[in-house]
Order: sequence, then structure tokens, then C-alpha cells
Amino acid sequence: MASVIQKRLSLHKRVKDHDRENQALQSQLCRIQPLANIGSASCMIAHEINNILTPFGSYAELALKHFDDKALVKKALEKASLNCQRATKVMGSMLALANGDTQKKETVLLAGLIEDVFTCLCRDFSKDRIQMVIDIPEDLEVHVVAVQIQQVLMNLSLNAREAMLARGGTLSLKGYHEEDSTIIEVADTGDGIAPEAMKTIFEAFYSTKDSSESAEECFGTGLGLAFCRLIIDKHHGSIVVKTKQNEGTTFKISLPKSPIASPS
Repeated sequence: MASVIQKRLSLHKRVKDHDRENQALQSQLCRIQPLANIGSASCMIAHEINNILTPFGSYAELALKHFDDKALVKKALEKASLNCQRATKVMGSMLALANGDTQKKETVLLAGLIEDVFTCLCRDFSKDRIQMVIDIPEDLEVHVVAVQIQQVLMNLSLNAREAMLARGGTLSLKGYHEEDSTIIEVADTGDGIAPEAMKTIFEAFYSTKDSSESAEECFGTGLGLAFCRLIIDKHHGSIVVKTKQNEGTTFKISLPKSPIASPS
């Protein structure tokens, strides 16, 4: 009997010791997590800022090549200034996201967000033999952190362009209401995504780009879609993908139609 009691006491002591160790590890995790967040934010910021710096440089080059054309230089500098402001907003937005800050959402017109995205891209997709089809009602509103959703749409549009560079195609952006949600669809007519890639496509550092490609052709970090899902999750929405090889890919974003109250 005494032996059984001793074993129970020993077991209880080990359980308590494990509990204390677990609590200590959780405490350490709480201290380490902000550092991990900073690391993740740094990668994401680098990825997103690169999307803005590329057209930024294009505007600067345009101004330098046509220095005597005052109207063109003025327009190029205005666009560069706009991109600089966007870069500042993106950096602030990403850092706040990494720190877990609640950012102010606002009700904005989706058509305006998309127009700003393609203004900042500084690229006429028709030069790549890509036709743009935008079907967004002028009065369709979304309640979002605007700069974050713009970055999501920029990422998806750039991915779609990449998928169609070889032979051209159609990039479609569609918006509509579905029950209590606002839906945004970004679709391309590219090669589609391989079935074996579907399980990991939203994981950080996953990329469909061939590592054998040159640095100029293969500039993706594999953070784009992971970033997109993170942003949509923060908006209490969802993002799903449908694809068919040789026919194209559609990303469907679902966002709450009405503002969701923050938990008290």
C-alpha cells in the first residue's frame, strides 16, 4: 500500500514539474513571439515594397529620359510621390499587423481600390498580350483596411500576369454580393496550378516559380499568397482557389458585408 501511495505522490510531483516547465516555456514563447513577428514582417515588407519600388523606378527613369517635357516629368513625379506614400502606408500597416495591432477599417468603394492598384503597377497589361476585364459595380463597398486589401489584389494580379506571360490571356476582376458577404474574384487564363501544389500554395516561402529561372525572371519570394491569406483572415474573411491545368486559376475572396464588432 505504501508503495502505491509513494508512486502516486511521485506521479503528482512529476505532473506538477511538467506543468511548471510548460508554463515557463509558454512564458518564453510570449517573449520570443514578437521577435518572430518582426522577422515575418521584415520578409513581407520586403516583398510588398518591391512591388511598389519597381514602378517607382520606372516613373523616375521616365522623368530622366524626357527631362525637357515638363508635363510628362510633372506627371511622373506625381506618380512617384503617390507610390512613396503607399510604401509608407504599407510599412506601417505591415508592422502593425505583425505587432497584433488593430487597424482602423473604413468603408470604401472597391472600384476605387482596384483603380489605385493598377495605377501603382505602372504597367499596361495589354503590352503583355493580357486583356483586362473588370466587372465591379461602381457602388460596391467593402469595409476594410484599404492599403492591406490593395496589397492582396496587387499580389494576385501580379501572380496572374506571371501565369500568362508565355502566351497572353485574360485577367478578370469581379465583385458582387453573396448573402452576407462581399465577393472579389481574381481570375486568369494561364496554365493553372499543379494538383500537388494545391496543399501548400498558401504556405510561407512556397513558390510556383522555377528556381532554375534567372533572377530577373524569378523574383518571387513565396510570401505573396501567405500574406494574402493572413490579411484576409484578419478581415474575418476567406480566400479559396479553383484551378484547372491549361485553363486558368480563380482566387475567390469572401469578406463580411457588414463591419464585425471587435471583441470586448
